[in-house]
Amino acid sequence: MKIIVIIGPTGVGKTKLSISLAKYFNAVIINADSMQVYRDLNIGTAKIKESEKEGIPHYLFDICDPRENYNIYKYQKDGRELLDRFQKENQNVIIVGGSGLYIKSLLYDYRFQEEEINDDYKDLTTDEILEEIKKYKVTSIHPNNRKRLVRELNKIRNENNIESDVNKKVYDFKVIGLTLDREKLYEVVNKRVDEMVAEGLVDEVRGLHRREINSKAIKTGIGYKEIYKYLDGEISLEEAIELVKKNTRHFIKRQYTFFKHQMEVNWLTVDLKDFDKTINKAIKIIEED
Repeated sequence: MKIIVIIGPTGVGKTKLSISLAKYFNAVIINADSMQVYRDLNIGTAKIKESEKEGIPHYLFDICDPRENYNIYKYQKDGRELLDRFQKENQNVIIVGGSGLYIKSLLYDYRFQEEEINDDYKDLTTDEILEEIKKYKVTSIHPNNRKRLVRELNKIRNENNIESDVNKKVYDFKVIGLTLDREKLYEVVNKRVDEMVAEGLVDEVRGLHRREINSKAIKTGIGYKEIYKYLDGEISLEEAIELVKKNTRHFIKRQYTFFKHQMEVNWLTVDLKDFDKTINKAIKIIEED
């Protein structure tokens, strides 16, 4: 059984490569994009269309309602159930997406609690909460911002309540990372956002807005939170579109930072003029012992 992971920033060609490799290695595909798990979030997440799947089984796409809060704990549980099943069946798997922490939690020894600590610390003063935080880390949160301090202490306690070896692999796998010259990538992203708008992004978001969906997915999802601001009358449509582009660029920087420091990646510069060259290079890397 081969486990192939395709990572890279938004808009670099991960989906296209995943289909080609799935056909070559007779593999199924597992989603590793934290937004593509939600139904009705299609255009803004650049979710693969049915017509593009070419009969290849796809998993962990469209598995929950956008009102739900699907999190990393649930993803790890669902993803590992699939990987364990495919391992028994000797079925090759391609994991594709840009959510680095989702991928790492799936493949490395991350351990989560089902029930998170969520204490309000009524028995502690704000100063005492701050002192508890300082036992673990330096914080820039204002000493009078009790709400944020409570949230920070809960986060620390949850993270320190579990023994994990986040650099220990649970499965054998190879990672292919797709990249582009940064300026070229930004051009691709800007064009892609314009194409999303032309495909009906605003109407897609308007449908969610009319249903009064204000979940975490909407509040944090690039392409959704910005259009919501437009629909709420806070900014113009032009400003919203520019904000989508700007936030996508910032997100790409964070993706690169994570991938470069958290995983052993075989990086490939995408050949936009002849993508087959990129596919062939990826196959060669995967087939190397």
